[in-house]
Amino acid sequence: MPSLSEHEHGAEQAAYMEKTGHAPRLSLFVITYNEEKNLDACLNAVQDLCDEIIVVDSGSADGTREVASRYGARFLTRKFDGFAAQKGYALAQCSGEWALSLDADEIPDEELKESIRNIVREQKAEADSSQDNAAGYEILRVNYFLGRRMRHSGLKNDIILRLVRRKKAEFTGGLVHEKLEVKGPVRRIEKGHLKHYSYSSIHNYFDKFNKYTTLGAHKKAESGRRPCLFLSFIRIPFDFLRRYIFQLGVLDGAQGFIWCAFSAFYPFVKYMKWWELLNHGGINNAVTAKDGGD
Repeated sequence: MPSLSEHEHGAEQAAYMEKTGHAPRLSLFVITYNEEKNLDACLNAVQDLCDEIIVVDSGSADGTREVASRYGARFLTRKFDGFAAQKGYALAQCSGEWALSLDADEIPDEELKESIRNIVREQKAEADSSQDNAAGYEILRVNYFLGRRMRHSGLKNDIILRLVRRKKAEFTGGLVHEKLEVKGPVRRIEKGHLKHYSYSSIHNYFDKFNKYTTLGAHKKAESGRRPCLFLSFIRIPFDFLRRYIFQLGVLDGAQGFIWCAFSAFYPFVKYMKWWELLNHGGINNAVTAKDGGD
């Protein structure tokens, strides 16, 4: 995977130090594809938090580049070949001691921003090998769906690793499900959370639904197994009841009902596309060439 060499990282840090008088401490990295509206809100929220902003784009046709430029971001273009590879490339471009991974539709609240500032400011330098030095921090993510904060429906307690020491972090996974991992202790930020505005409308939901079911079908097809459409179909009511009743989606109002219904239908569509791919090669491979955030 192409990335900045240690020499190039040094050059980036030197340029930053010449401009600011100190080395970059915190880098933000985001992957994008047609994220003009979301990216503006995201970068506006973190511009006073991060020393460096890295945006890796996969061919946006909207104003994503212009938004990134407005906030002084380093804008890079790379063909999308999976979330793990794309985010791993973005991480490798960072030059700060710490790196913060965000999706374009995520915004940290003020309390979280202050917690991150304190961590970056107070943590010992990486050269200190004390075991008390955390290599990464998990963050609570609060999900919003159609304008409502979702407190149940399988979306409760969404804890994700997002703040890491750059040199101790890497992404694993494949086309769809990437995972950020670190070599060293992981702690949790207790104050503040990420606001995740992933689906602003039902139209927006099905844009992403179609993309993710297609990517998921490609991943399934690579396994060499074949899908059982009947079993995937009879799962639908059980998946719905699990989320809506047992995970208390009923308490999330109309949005809870819609979310649980759509989520229950998701595996069946993925399996149908998997079947189509194996039998007819009918899934457009171009889908895997683009996209950014979750």
